Amino acid sequence: MSASYARVLRLPHARRTFATALLGRLSYGVVPLSVMLAVIRASGSYAVAGAVMALFGATVVLLAPARAALIDRHGPRRALVPLLAAYTALLGLLTAAVWRPGAPPVLLGTLTALAGASVPPLGPTMRTVWSRLAQGDKALLRRAYSLDGVAEELLFVSGPLLVGVLVGVAAPTAGIAVGAALMVAGTTMFVRSPAVRAVPPAAPSSVRRNRSGRRVLRRIARPMGAAAAVGLALGVLDLLVVVFAERHHLGGESVAWVLAALSAGSAVGGLLNGVVGWRTAARTRLALLTAGLGLALACAGLAPGFGTLALVMAGVGLFVSPAVTTAYLIADEEGAPEARTQAGAWVNTAVNAGSTGGTALAGVAAGQAPVAVCFAVTGGVVAVTAVLVTAKGARGRGALRGEVAVG
Repeated sequence: MSASYARVLRLPHARRTFATALLGRLSYGVVPLSVMLAVIRASGSYAVAGAVMALFGATVVLLAPARAALIDRHGPRRALVPLLAAYTALLGLLTAAVWRPGAPPVLLGTLTALAGASVPPLGPTMRTVWSRLAQGDKALLRRAYSLDGVAEELLFVSGPLLVGVLVGVAAPTAGIAVGAALMVAGTTMFVRSPAVRAVPPAAPSSVRRNRSGRRVLRRIARPMGAAAAVGLALGVLDLLVVVFAERHHLGGESVAWVLAALSAGSAVGGLLNGVVGWRTAARTRLALLTAGLGLALACAGLAPGFGTLALVMAGVGLFVSPAVTTAYLIADEEGAPEARTQAGAWVNTAVNAGSTGGTALAGVAAGQAPVAVCFAVTGGVVAVTAVLVTAKGARGRGALRGEVAVG
């Protein structure tokens, strides 16, 4: 396994580029929690903090494809630097606004929404760089994406831990400042990497073809559907684990252990996915992984206690990272080369949208049905989605061939 991933890191400029991208992406795990804590302290209202963070999350997720399109159109260097400048300036204004209590909620919401809209898309850009570095070697690209996905998941775990340390010795605004500094340092070094500078902007003709984004979406509808199903599963189980703990009269620390088991399983699954010599096509793997995730999630409802649930969640996690990684691989392969960053961003948006919808649905379902039934229904929906997405993908490929033939 180590030799396999060592080959990825031996690619020209890969270690330097990947390290700087991870440094900047650590900000993704630091800034949101820091902003929420700072807004609570400044406003004294959980409702205001919730609304502000909802605006931040909405602009981060919904505008991700638009920011990725800027990368494709202008190239990473010309697009990331202005986004970085806007993002850090807005975080600076937000820090000043929450420095003392009494800031108007409208001002806080506006600043956080604008900051979310300008977050530099280092993750999608790094995947574009990996695609170029792999030079058509699908097995090598799968390993690179797997390594990238596992590292990103660890960042989202370590980011809040860093915030916990910071707020123990300083105000929450220190976390915002540290998050901004991480983004500045990481992005600045990232855009100076030769591997990033070698990514060209799209030709003007291809920009006009993909201006509406509909052509990109048609090409990657299948991996987006599977990614949304994975997000749905994650959003549902986050809340259902909390409900499970409450109904078994257990504390919040039990929830943390179960979710940690999920993350650990996902990390192991991601690493294994990168080194296994798969003989099945990526499209088939995606359907099998998504269906497997659904079946494993359905089994969670049969867990008699929290120890068993943690083991089942580790099994669920084994499918998460491989499924998302495979969705990225298919989007990279089937998306137009001039819209590669945008295609990956759409897959990421699908995961986040599915997660948000899953959390909302779980909140309604948990009040109406037993937890075991909620797990079983969610798992069934995810498994059925895998079948439907497979059928839709087959028809979509036929339609695409027809479109090319007519044109």
